[in-house]
Amino acid sequence: MSINRRTVLAAGAGVAAGLTLPGVALAGDRAVGLTLNAVTLDGGEQVVSLTLDTARLGPIAPGSLTAGTFTVHAKATSPIPIAPGDQIFSEYDLDRVVTAARLDHRGNIVLELSTAEGQLGGGTLGYIASKGRNVRLNLVYTVMQQAPLRLRNGRAVTIARFEQGRLVNPEVDAFSYHTSGSGMKYRLFSASGAARPLIVWLHGGGEGASLPDNYYDNETTLRANRGALGFATPEAQRIFNGAHVVVPQSTSYWLEDGDRFAPLIREIVDDVARRYAVDRRRIYVAGCSNGGYMSLKMTTVYPDRFAASVPICGVVTDVLTDDELRHIDTPTWLVASRDDDTVPPEANTVHAHDLVPRSLLSLYDHVIWNGYQFPGHWSWIYVARNDPSIGGTHIWQWMSRQRG
Repeated sequence: MSINRRTVLAAGAGVAAGLTLPGVALAGDRAVGLTLNAVTLDGGEQVVSLTLDTARLGPIAPGSLTAGTFTVHAKATSPIPIAPGDQIFSEYDLDRVVTAARLDHRGNIVLELSTAEGQLGGGTLGYIASKGRNVRLNLVYTVMQQAPLRLRNGRAVTIARFEQGRLVNPEVDAFSYHTSGSGMKYRLFSASGAARPLIVWLHGGGEGASLPDNYYDNETTLRANRGALGFATPEAQRIFNGAHVVVPQSTSYWLEDGDRFAPLIREIVDDVARRYAVDRRRIYVAGCSNGGYMSLKMTTVYPDRFAASVPICGVVTDVLTDDELRHIDTPTWLVASRDDDTVPPEANTVHAHDLVPRSLLSLYDHVIWNGYQFPGHWSWIYVARNDPSIGGTHIWQWMSRQRG
């Protein structure tokens, strides 16, 4: 059936255009809701599907729904101003490929979108080069209907317009928002039951705030990679027999002033331990890059606080002295990749391993997961997947057995 008219709505961000097809009924003036469904891949969060709130239209005949029934356009822009000449990576304005269309158990239409590691056009974060920060992009998804739907009673339906709703990522949404007394934001995954261990995840430099822009989102820490999310998975929760996971967000980046940030992180740890059932002998700290440095720093400032530390591709040179490293008494498992060209492993991770008493080391040649090769700096992927092992013991199992 040919298209004879398009109805374009100028209602601002989040409202998509529909179309009218001859000889069919409109779905009414009320907009059909549009939910963005996201998943945090190892390389960052992507929108992987859209849910159209079509159940109210009546039972849709599945045979009338194909991957070509709707087209999807996505536009992603920075939430903060970009200076002339500055670069922001991962903004986009393009058509998303619809790979399948189906009905969910509620009768809503789900449009599956082409998704892959490294694929441009599905990500939710952008990286601003001059600021060294990830920011959550403003997303506008436009859905256009290209063919009528048929209800099971034979009626043909065209949806007049769509209204974009929220971004949904169940793993991210499982972490609640909090702010400490000193003003540092953090996210918390809380386990139920008796006293449970507490895992502190310290993010990399790109996930800190950009306070000059009043940008302190408290969520890029969960959308940029699976570092914290890995510990909240059912697999990790089984290994730790339930664990709280707390994710502080720096007001800048940990390396700026580790001595100032250490007590602010400690304040968050103490606050969570007071409010929730926490086994104080099983508090663990782990982090990547900037957070790898900070996880080591926490064990130098608070030598009796943590049962284990997992510094990943962390900075050591010029920020931690050899004497500090030699006096770390916390069980420590360091992780890095030899091809890391951001934080050279020999001068940092390997050097720390040589000095931290009884420390363990997993040193990979490359960062490859599911056949995709990531930058060598991204060795946190292995920890997020519980891959490092020594003598048949994997890193999560090793952590869970440590007691303070």
